Amino acid sequence: MRINLGCRISIELAAPTPLICLLNVHYSRASDLERPDLLLTDPGVPVEAYRDGFGNWCNRLVAPEGRMTMTTDGTLFDAGFSDPVGHEAQQHAVEQLPVEALGFLLPSRYCESDVLSEFAWDRFGDTPLGWSRVQAVCDFVHTHIRFGYEHSRPTRTAAEALNEGVGVCRDFTHLAVALCRALNIPTRYCTGYVSDIGQSAPIRPMDFAAWMEVYLGGQWWVFDPRNNDTRFGRVLIARGRDAADVPLIHSFGRHDLTGFEVWIHQIDDAPGPA
Repeated sequence: MRINLGCRISIELAAPTPLICLLNVHYSRASDLERPDLLLTDPGVPVEAYRDGFGNWCNRLVAPEGRMTMTTDGTLFDAGFSDPVGHEAQQHAVEQLPVEALGFLLPSRYCESDVLSEFAWDRFGDTPLGWSRVQAVCDFVHTHIRFGYEHSRPTRTAAEALNEGVGVCRDFTHLAVALCRALNIPTRYCTGYVSDIGQSAPIRPMDFAAWMEVYLGGQWWVFDPRNNDTRFGRVLIARGRDAADVPLIHSFGRHDLTGFEVWIHQIDDAPGPA
């Protein structure tokens, strides 16, 4: 299937301000892009693209004083499969993990796995290792946190999400990431598009979403504690240790959000790239 995706974000700035934006489809899906989701700015300014330490595509620019609008709009071919499932995927002993996975066992800015270690082992220590344990974590987080945009707070940590029981998708993900890491399961934070393809009405307004990837059975697997169901058309933008590594917009100065629109939808079933 072919998917149209993109965003339009407007901000107001009191002075020229450097920005770093992570708004483009992840390089791992580059071969699926029929029409690249290039970042366009209004007013037009020079944009420097680079990859960060996690391999994410980033765009660096200086936004002028006043209103700035950033837009992406692309077409992507997707095979139409749901998130892969591997019920038999086993957990690795820490000493057997690849070196590149070890950093995703450690506490991070929003995922205080050390603080939550005792709770994690008390709650999940008797669950079967591997896929079942991760699913148990997601089931708990999905029911424990009450979703609502009115509960959004950009500084909320995993431990605070556990204590407060409210939040948005990043809070669901931060808590599940921290609990999995406390249980010695490498887990990384992801951000991108989660489509409503295949979902029954009513469909909520589209937004960027957060989910996680865990390392089991020699590979990374997607888990989504916010939705905790079968999803089609998930498109990665960036991954890191937590939301601090993958902000949609990081400004080196104040900016006020004045417009925010995200879209992802199936457009037809015409053949995509070979």
